[in-house]
Amino acid sequence: MPSLDPFQPRDSLIHHLDPRVKVVVTVLFIVSNVLLPDGAWLAFALAWGMAAATALLAHIPLSFILKRAFIVIPFTAAAFTLLFTLPGEPVTSFRLFTWQLTISDTGLIRFLSILARSWVSVQMAILLAAATPFYDLMHALRHLRVPSILVSIISFMYRYLFVMVDEVQRLIRARTARSAVVPGQRSGGTVMWRAKVTGHLAGQLMVRSFERSDRVYNAMLARGFGGELLTLNPHLMRRQDWYAAALAILLLLGLQLCGRVF
Repeated sequence: MPSLDPFQPRDSLIHHLDPRVKVVVTVLFIVSNVLLPDGAWLAFALAWGMAAATALLAHIPLSFILKRAFIVIPFTAAAFTLLFTLPGEPVTSFRLFTWQLTISDTGLIRFLSILARSWVSVQMAILLAAATPFYDLMHALRHLRVPSILVSIISFMYRYLFVMVDEVQRLIRARTARSAVVPGQRSGGTVMWRAKVTGHLAGQLMVRSFERSDRVYNAMLARGFGGELLTLNPHLMRRQDWYAAALAILLLLGLQLCGRVF
């Protein structure tokens, strides 16, 4: 089974930066993309160039972030109706059942701009996860004054996701071991039977998760857990971290200027 951890260990400048710098710059990058006006294609291209340059500096293949960034496409479907609802000059028109749909130039520009913003922003977020260990990200959030309860929820959700995946794999293996398969024939029953088996597996997973969470909580209390995740990394800001943060802010300001002038 492929690993769920997106971190890619490399010996690069991006990997060695303080995680606080990477988190703040990533958030500013996403906010900068949101603030760009619709149709600022040159600015969108430069923003993607910044993401690609960051990937090269981190020694992470562009194919790694490009393939994973396609996850944003289903979520942009919510903006698909903008093609037909925003007023503007008609680009094309077609009939769908009993409706006559017309795509306007304003709606097309808005939709493509949303798609470009989302696609580039997701790539930078993927780079953040690929160039920063998860525990460094959590401590960066705590240094940035994110509420500790929120950091703890995110941390435990991520850590025990692997445990739940292992539990699902054990349930599937147990079901397979108890299922007779006749050679040359399709195993299993009807759709309703499969739905019933899947429901039983989901119920078993929920019960086992509750039982395991109680055992884990008691074990953590026995070991002195007080709500804070400790680390040996002091996370001290160095000169190169300040320089990298200043350079990134200057580039983002230039990106905003480009988006409004050109």
